[in-house]
Amino acid sequence: MKILVTGGSGFIGSNLVRLLIEEKGESVINLDKLTYAGNAESLADLDGNPNYTFEQVDLCDAAALNAVFVKHQPDAVMHLAAESHVDRSIDGPGEFIQTNIVGTFNLLQASLAYWRSLPEGGTSSASSVSEPEQSSEKVSDFNVSKFQLSQKSFRFLHVSTDEVYGSLDSDAPGFSETTPYDPHSPYSASKAASDHLARAWADTYGLPVLVTNCSNNYGPYQFPEKLIPVVILKCLRGESIPVYGKGENIRDWLYVTDHAEALHAVLTKGRVGETYNIGGNNERTNLDLIKKLCAILEQEIRGKVEEPELSWNLATLTPSRASNAGSEPSDLATFKLSHSKPFQDLITFVTDRPGHDMRYAINPTKIRDELGWEPQEDFESGFRKTVKWYLNNRSWWENILDGSYQLQRLGNARV
Repeated sequence: MKILVTGGSGFIGSNLVRLLIEEKGESVINLDKLTYAGNAESLADLDGNPNYTFEQVDLCDAAALNAVFVKHQPDAVMHLAAESHVDRSIDGPGEFIQTNIVGTFNLLQASLAYWRSLPEGGTSSASSVSEPEQSSEKVSDFNVSKFQLSQKSFRFLHVSTDEVYGSLDSDAPGFSETTPYDPHSPYSASKAASDHLARAWADTYGLPVLVTNCSNNYGPYQFPEKLIPVVILKCLRGESIPVYGKGENIRDWLYVTDHAEALHAVLTKGRVGETYNIGGNNERTNLDLIKKLCAILEQEIRGKVEEPELSWNLATLTPSRASNAGSEPSDLATFKLSHSKPFQDLITFVTDRPGHDMRYAINPTKIRDELGWEPQEDFESGFRKTVKWYLNNRSWWENILDGSYQLQRLGNARV
């Protein structure tokens, strides 16, 4: 398939683009404006790859979007481009309205015009048989990539967030695909609006849309304004680690490659018009997570293996100890630090974020049962991989911190 990926130079996008090309055998047109969070270095290794093309285009430039469709004739669109940092949306909501709402509108319009230009189709390039009906009764063996480009085979995948659902009580079940929307920040409100636009273009115009809502992502190439890279880099620099409020807010953490695998499954096997929630089955309080990252760093850099702290299994509400699997001292213990402070001593509690949702959690039953997807990384393996990536890719994040962003706190503004 030839897939147009918007926001492909961002955190999730770059991991998705690499998976599509290197593991799925797809061709990718990466459409990205290259704002502060879009980093060309994240995909520098794909330069010259015949299955990779880059187009620097702003979603708010409707004419440029139309030209990309005419030029590349994609089989599908995976729409990830978005302003996504809650704190930045508090300081400057206007950019979120433009990119997430107006930009999505422009992309839907360009996709609709392109889709209408395609033949109706419905035959397989592999077997020349009619496209089978998709069913939710069992794990699907349907795969849209078997079919020639047509109105029937084209797909528009709109990628969104669990933050559109609002906040959960501590004992409430995870968000399902039918949970009512209740966004609380300019970011989540703008994403909710874009979700509604995508579904409206499906219902009103027939555009073959799918929607996904995911939990908090983490992993390689994440811009260092988000919680996990902030913690890692603050530890390396010996600076205070800011913890909002009491650190009691709970998030469900999803490793980015697991998310990319889920997106590919939805694109190729998902039922048109459906929404799929994607979660990591990995709920932790922010404070528990930060302490875990500190412990991993102590081991990876200083060779210290600490007794894991007692934490709570939020699915059963019982105390348990985190696994020490794979906790042998790392060959990264030679990483040079400019300080000798214990990492946990850097934790500093700060004033909470305005409108800070208490808990997010995803119920991923539908995507598991229909498409056979489940996350592969757990609380131990995913975070250890992430820490090691930041230790091994110092030049990537140092180049970012040489610019205007210096790990300072954002989101203090009151409009």
